[in-house]
Amino acid sequence: MTGPVEAVIGLEVHAEMLTASKIFCACSAAFGGPPNTNVCPVCLGMPGVLPVLNGQVVDFAIRAGLATHCTIQPRSVFARKNYFYPDLPKGYQISQYELPICLGGHLDVLVADAVRRIGLTRIHMEEDTGKNIHDADVTGSLVDFNRSGVPLLEIVSEPDMRTPEEAGAYLRTLRSILQYLEICDGNMEEGSFRCDANVSIRPPGATALGTKVEIKNMNSFRAVERAIAYEVVRQREAQQAGEPIVQETRLWDADREETRSMRSKEHAHDYRYFPEPDLPPVAVDLAWLERVRAAMPELPAERRTRFEQTYDLRPEDADVLTQRKDVADYFEAGVAAGAAPKEMANWTMTELLRLIRDEKLDRALVIRAWPITPAQLAGLANLVADGTLNRNTAKGLLAELMGTGLDPAELVRTRGLAQVSDAGAIEGVVAVVLRAHPEQVQQFKAGKDKVIGYLVGQAMKASGGKANPKVVQDVLRRALRDG
Repeated sequence: MTGPVEAVIGLEVHAEMLTASKIFCACSAAFGGPPNTNVCPVCLGMPGVLPVLNGQVVDFAIRAGLATHCTIQPRSVFARKNYFYPDLPKGYQISQYELPICLGGHLDVLVADAVRRIGLTRIHMEEDTGKNIHDADVTGSLVDFNRSGVPLLEIVSEPDMRTPEEAGAYLRTLRSILQYLEICDGNMEEGSFRCDANVSIRPPGATALGTKVEIKNMNSFRAVERAIAYEVVRQREAQQAGEPIVQETRLWDADREETRSMRSKEHAHDYRYFPEPDLPPVAVDLAWLERVRAAMPELPAERRTRFEQTYDLRPEDADVLTQRKDVADYFEAGVAAGAAPKEMANWTMTELLRLIRDEKLDRALVIRAWPITPAQLAGLANLVADGTLNRNTAKGLLAELMGTGLDPAELVRTRGLAQVSDAGAIEGVVAVVLRAHPEQVQQFKAGKDKVIGYLVGQAMKASGGKANPKVVQDVLRRALRDG
């Protein structure tokens, strides 16, 4: 293949469910306990024990299916996926195969201002495996079975993506939906939202699929995009060199930024699937389905459209504000507290999101203790909007407001921070600045208009940051013109 190629990309996402207990036993599903403490005979696969399905897992699967336009199957069946690995205590994984709980569906994702529809093949329930630990101080490897039996949803896309950017947009959209549903925290670093990518190439316009390669070990959106981009180039160069593409599993090496061969890729029949004899079929009747449907929250796409229409926000701003449900809730609480929507949007997208990153709060599914309350940020935004404060002074107050519950207006009054907008008061400051900077005055008169920014900065400094920057610039220009 010497001409141009197109990538064919499908993604398999494993999302850990936010249930209190595991899928088939009462052990805690919490992350981060000491090794092998959240285990019992069931999740360790001891002889003679029987699994019992956690009903909340089925609820969560139905929620995910409804949110992604799947068909919820009235009858689904668990199966045994047989393979041998140290982190699989039973020698098989309980999953779903021929009869999953959700079929079909799609996600609409925004890529470069265009909407792409990515089809879904299926969503099914399964149990997670344990975790192999390779310790340099220990001969051999260790296994932590705390994660064994934690409930997963596997969400399988159609091979509808053509670029790494589309794959990244799909993953971000899917994670946002799962977070809105409050069924997965979406933490890729901790492994609760994991992705394997299937990548192949073919000539543009071809319909037949090429030999696919599976990529694992990607723990961020950036890693997924870079791994896919690397793999597309690798496959194209291999074909140009006359080398065959082998169906295999490859690992992403983030340090070297390359994929490395791990093992040959298994086919479905290699796992010898058969129905799980210890679990009955899952029957979802209409009453169950409608009960879950009635409890569905407003989803990101719906909320984004409402924000555009109700608050007259730009599509890109509405998209940023609705990616996280708690951030969208915060914005609306600020508007309810009296802030103009566009002002509240600007302050939320800049200062609030910066505080969230600085405080490392963005790793939580729901932020419940904000560094500054919606009412405080709304009050600050209003003080800037009505001219009481300039923006730089307002930003400087954020640190003093954090965790205090103070009213911004009261803080401004007691500290004497109100902005000076009286042109007469500012004229004296401007006169001092112009006398102190004759070189910049001559540059301005010679046509270097950009020097006005420097003079404004000096005037703001001389006023202790209280002067209204717009009035300062107007007074400066008038003084320079008339002087």
